[in-house]
Amino acid sequence: MREILNYARAQTPEMIRTLRQMVEIESPSSEPDAINRLAGFLVDRFAPLSREVDRIPVSGAGDLVRARTGRGEGAILVLGHMDTVWPLSTLRDRPVRIEGEKLYGPGSFDMKGGLTVALFALKTLHALDLRPERSVTFLFTSLEEVGGRPYRHILEREARRCQSVLVLEPPLPGGAVKTARKGTARLILRVHGRSAHAGLAPEEGVNAIIELAHQLVRLASLNEWGEGLSVNVGVIRGGRRANVVPDRAEAEIDIRFSSLEQGKRAIEAIGQFQPILDGAEIEVLGDLSVPPMERTEAIVSLYQRARAIAARLGFDLPEGAAGGASEGSYTAAWGIPTLDGLGPDGDGAHAAHEHVLIPSLAERTALLAALLLKL
Repeated sequence: MREILNYARAQTPEMIRTLRQMVEIESPSSEPDAINRLAGFLVDRFAPLSREVDRIPVSGAGDLVRARTGRGEGAILVLGHMDTVWPLSTLRDRPVRIEGEKLYGPGSFDMKGGLTVALFALKTLHALDLRPERSVTFLFTSLEEVGGRPYRHILEREARRCQSVLVLEPPLPGGAVKTARKGTARLILRVHGRSAHAGLAPEEGVNAIIELAHQLVRLASLNEWGEGLSVNVGVIRGGRRANVVPDRAEAEIDIRFSSLEQGKRAIEAIGQFQPILDGAEIEVLGDLSVPPMERTEAIVSLYQRARAIAARLGFDLPEGAAGGASEGSYTAAWGIPTLDGLGPDGDGAHAAHEHVLIPSLAERTALLAALLLKL
């Protein structure tokens, strides 16, 4: 273990160069050609270290990158994504920079730092002539930030071949891995009213905005923050002119829940809302978007093994829960033990101060290499 950690630390300057190169290959979810440039970069670097590397085309999206190593029984899936939330040319205003022990850059923390860890974990094992006892598949996806629906069948096929999944998303503050994530649902609550002239015959109208306001109070009453359920109205729309009684209004709703049962209850409750105003009608569109990653016994067992391995490397590995989703949410929902948040420490995912803590690159690289060797 000490040899793995020492080698990873010695590779820190090269990790910094590689991470900088990847951040400078901008790869927003909406730009398949840009993602494919990063895919080509990764294929070139994984090819000398893997027994098999390929790119999987996805219609209307960037390619997936898949690399395999090891030949033992059982399998581990190492999961990451190449896309970021940042549009092309973000680097013109926010170029990569290093300040002290922090490397700043759009997409550095979420999650090109994780891609760097994957590459150098494999390089570490290769350089030290260490062979995982299990077959290992690296899968890097292209639309994680926008749901990844076009290739979800590929992700499921790869995941179901494996006994565990290691996700290179950013950790919680301080480096804690994620053993639970909330699920999400996105709904639209649409109100249909009846238009009328606001001055000549307002009593003939049914004001859809007023009806929506009644429903917003009901939505707020569903929140159970202490139990892990949040119902947030993030966008409202309605009306065309101030002198017209509006006949239509709608709200976009984000629901977060700790268990699948909790999420289904909330969606069902909203679906049963009834109008307050005579003549108004309510329509609810949408459904569950991402299942929760629930902290099962299998996930706890995988975490405890990882924490023991981290202890042998000389550091603790705390755990926690996250409010956001990842593609690890799906693998956990399919029943495969999943450990998330194994990327390098840092801060600012989706924010202007996004950065990676440089010393954590070597620690997380050593941890992933050891996990591949010992799980």
